[in-house]
Amino acid sequence: MIDRFQAQMQALQMLSRAQDVTADNLANINTPGFKGNKLFHRLMSEQINGQDVQTTVDMQQIDLSQGVLEPTGNTFDFGIDGKGFFAVEENGESYLTRDGRFSLDSDGYLLNSKGANVIGDSGAIHIPEYFQATGDGSGIDLAVGKDGTLRLNGEVYDQLKIVGVNDPSSLERKGSNYFSAPASQLVDVSGESNVMQGFYEKGNVEPLQEMVDMMRNSQMFEAQQRAMRTTDETLAQATSSLGRF
Repeated sequence: MIDRFQAQMQALQMLSRAQDVTADNLANINTPGFKGNKLFHRLMSEQINGQDVQTTVDMQQIDLSQGVLEPTGNTFDFGIDGKGFFAVEENGESYLTRDGRFSLDSDGYLLNSKGANVIGDSGAIHIPEYFQATGDGSGIDLAVGKDGTLRLNGEVYDQLKIVGVNDPSSLERKGSNYFSAPASQLVDVSGESNVMQGFYEKGNVEPLQEMVDMMRNSQMFEAQQRAMRTTDETLAQATSSLGRF
C-alpha cells in the first residue's frame, strides 16, 4: 500500500514538471529563435538495501527542430535554415542563439536585439564603412551569402560564425533564446545550414500541440489525485479493521 502511495506521488511530481515545461513553451510562442523543451522519462535501476529498485527519472531536452523563417526584408535580419547557431558575445560571455534580428550601432558594430556583439571569423563584426559614405548606409550594398559570408559592395568583408554542437544534450539554456555549450562540443556545420538574409526564425513551439498536452497533463493529474484519495481511504479502512483485533 505504501509502495502505491510512492508511485502515485512520483506520478504527480512528473505531471507537475511536465505542466511547467508546457507552460514555459507556451509563454515563449512569440519569442524569435526560441527552441521548446521536451520532457521524457527514463527508467533507472539502483541498489537499495541489496535489492534492485527501478525508479523513473525526468529528463529534459531542447527541441532543435526548425522554426518557420519569417520574411522581413530587413538587410540585417538573418535566419538559419538547417543546423547551427549564431555566435554572440555579451559582457564577456559567449552564447549561441537562433535569433538573427541584428542591427548596426552608430559605430558600425553588428549587434543582436539584446545589444550583444555578433561574432564573425575575425571576432566582433565591425562594419564602419557602411555609414562612412553617406552617413545612413544608402548606396551601400551589404549582402550575406548562404554560407554566412558578408560582402560589402561585392567585396568579401567577413563571415558570420555559425557553429553547431556535437551532442545536443550538452546545450544549456541561458534565458529564452540563448544557449551555451562546452567548447569541446562545438563543431563546424558548414554545408548543413543556409543563412537567409531578410528573414528571422520564429519559435518552433506548436501552440495547438502544447494546449493538448496541457489539458492531458491536467486530466492525468486529477486522475492521480483521485487514485491517491482512494488509496488513502483503503489504507484508513485497513488500519481501522486491524485495530479491532
